Amino acid sequence: MSTTKDPDPFGRPPVSDPFGPPPPQAVPVGGASGPRAGFWQRFGAYLIDVIILGVLQVVFRLISPGVGLVLSIVVGIVYFTMLEGGPKGQTVGKMALGIRIIDLSRGGSIGYGRAFIRYIGRIASAIVILLGYLWMLWDKEKQTWHDKFAGSVVVPVSAYPVD
Repeated sequence: MSTTKDPDPFGRPPVSDPFGPPPPQAVPVGGASGPRAGFWQRFGAYLIDVIILGVLQVVFRLISPGVGLVLSIVVGIVYFTMLEGGPKGQTVGKMALGIRIIDLSRGGSIGYGRAFIRYIGRIASAIVILLGYLWMLWDKEKQTWHDKFAGSVVVPVSAYPVD
């Protein structure tokens, strides 16, 4: 009798095993489905992005205080949505630290729509004393709340190269 497994989340075909299920030591237990970026890598990348956007905000607000604030918010939304939703899945900070965003279930880009959802999800992640950001510390897939909203994970480029 042969058993057939469901395909894994990365789309590999089902495997038939004529001798039954694999031995217990071959079954992954409670870990992530692949390598994930750590907290400090993600923090550092976000810090770089915030510094870049902060400098732009200061310039915009010096030029025109009212319009500058609105413009800096729009630039922040566009920055994260376009870069994280693009084919590389990387902001400047993520490029500097060698990490990127991919789709949890199929790999590859999350696209601009889900990148926008991820950006808006940052608000929810921050509202409750940053609990949504810290969630990755005990989550199996190292996902923050905004990662969960968008169905994304942050991974090292060394394990998931940019195409």
